Amino acid sequence: MPIAAQERLIRPARNVYGSLRLPGDKSISHRYAMLAAFAEGTSRFTNFSTGADCASTLACMEALGAKVNKTNDNSVEISGVAGRVIPAKHPLDCGNSGSTMRMISGLLAPQQGSFTLVGDASLSRRPMERIRKPLETMGARLTLTEGHAPLTIHGNPLHPIDYTTPVPSAQVKTCVLLAGLQTAGTTTVREAVRTRDHSELALRAFGATLTRTLDSVSIPGPQCLYAISAAVPGDISSAAFFLCAAALFPGSGLVFDSLGLNPTRATLLDVLTALGAHIAVLNLEEKNAELVGTVQVSAPPQGLGSAEVSGALAAQLIDELPVLAAIAPYTSGGIRIRGARELRVKESDRIALIVKNLRTMGAEVAEFEDGLDVPGGQTLHGATIDSGGDHRIAMAFSVAALRAEGETLIQGAESAAISFPEFFNLLDLVAER
Repeated sequence: MPIAAQERLIRPARNVYGSLRLPGDKSISHRYAMLAAFAEGTSRFTNFSTGADCASTLACMEALGAKVNKTNDNSVEISGVAGRVIPAKHPLDCGNSGSTMRMISGLLAPQQGSFTLVGDASLSRRPMERIRKPLETMGARLTLTEGHAPLTIHGNPLHPIDYTTPVPSAQVKTCVLLAGLQTAGTTTVREAVRTRDHSELALRAFGATLTRTLDSVSIPGPQCLYAISAAVPGDISSAAFFLCAAALFPGSGLVFDSLGLNPTRATLLDVLTALGAHIAVLNLEEKNAELVGTVQVSAPPQGLGSAEVSGALAAQLIDELPVLAAIAPYTSGGIRIRGARELRVKESDRIALIVKNLRTMGAEVAEFEDGLDVPGGQTLHGATIDSGGDHRIAMAFSVAALRAEGETLIQGAESAAISFPEFFNLLDLVAER
């Protein structure tokens, strides 16, 4: 059967073994790109994310007056606008990137001029009311289309607020902090569940002052930012697929060099350890306030056990839940996921697609509004997988396919390029067949 360009055939593997150095962390690359473009001076970054989402952020910042120079070795040089953007002549195209649209809105709301943000069909379905409320409370003027993009921002001076996020969201937190950075007074964001803190660390690296407590972050404004030079750590959300793949095969062994190990992102290592995987962290060091280290992972001889992910854990693992669910049938006791309703409003309804594709591969699974139950001890067979154009679904089921009986066809495999263009090549590199 001929395979279309957007499809990928995954054959079962005997083992997963080798050493990987992964592309730069997507979350950090987004933030470095925005802050560097907004700062005074020229910033230089190595190992910048190769994903299409971060390219969307770079293109938007370039349209707003920053100068961007990319090289073939994933390095990027960004000359900033020193705090004053140039209103774009055309709508800013955020592509598939919710991170770009939500965070850049906070940067633009206090600026002079009007800015329209657009995205692809998937992004245009994702909720944007969650940024409208805090920004309008600060005095911003936003126009949405039935709660979604296209989104138009009419920039004007803002006032500080003390805001509690109703849904844990690092993007909303960042949006408010970037607006607060330019607003006279102190803006505070509070959250019941601590979300990833790349924005706070990056703001400090660029020279900003902010104050953190266990459940809040406050930023006084206005402040100026200044250029930095930095190496972007390897992306742990990209590593998640390979960590889970290695955990499936007794005798496996993978080493990740220069991997980002931010405590608000490294929760997956704790879950895999609880499942029985052997994980060692070596050469841990701090670079621009981000922890970076070497990670070794191997599978337990007796196989993986069981796990429950709910509450704060579900919020911290939101990007890794699809691949955890995809390997759950191969555990002995299964994996139970709750408190993950946010998965339904990502690039796709990820809960529905996980359930659909697991069942297509012959798995038993129970679906809930905010999660799912996947019993362990199951045998899966190869099947045709519907990725729904969602990069994390395509990659998660490529991992599940490594232990399935027979070949698996991933439809919409090109979506992996949104975050991780090298994924399939690296999977071929470490999957022994």
